[in-house]
Amino acid sequence: MKKILLFTSALILGISTIQAQNSFYIGAHAGLPVNDGASNYTSFALTADVGYLFDISEDFKIGPTLGYSHTFGKDIDMGVLFAETDDIQFMPIAAASRFNISDKFTVGADVGFAIGINEENDGGFYYSPRAAYSLSKTIDAVLSYRGISGDSGNWNIISVGVEFSFN
Repeated sequence: MKKILLFTSALILGISTIQAQNSFYIGAHAGLPVNDGASNYTSFALTADVGYLFDISEDFKIGPTLGYSHTFGKDIDMGVLFAETDDIQFMPIAAASRFNISDKFTVGADVGFAIGINEENDGGFYYSPRAAYSLSKTIDAVLSYRGISGDSGNWNIISVGVEFSFN
């Protein structure tokens, strides 16, 4: 697991040294689980993303992205019993795409695989449609849906956050 994280981080940082109209970005988000499996056992999520986007055209970009998602378990009162659920962590490795609808509004999606980090978490197919509004030249407000479909079920989160881009 550490080797995958180290290799992917080195790859993204290596790519980010290429000079062009491409951009490196870092994002931080907070979210809520929305499906029954996630919302019954967890309370909220914090996620972080790093990536690099290559300009394909003036309005379209693609590139690799790497993330970390930590969903916090919650205490469940079952009448006579009281249970504390475990936190759930994923590391999504994906391809990102972004399309500029206007100077201020961007839509896109990340698609790849989310590696399950905690025990008994196999991970699964990762997808994250998103919309962003530019607050400045380098800061975007982001609304996203993060879904993971795997053998152990689905994990879905709606998140809001901020992304910083560096050209």
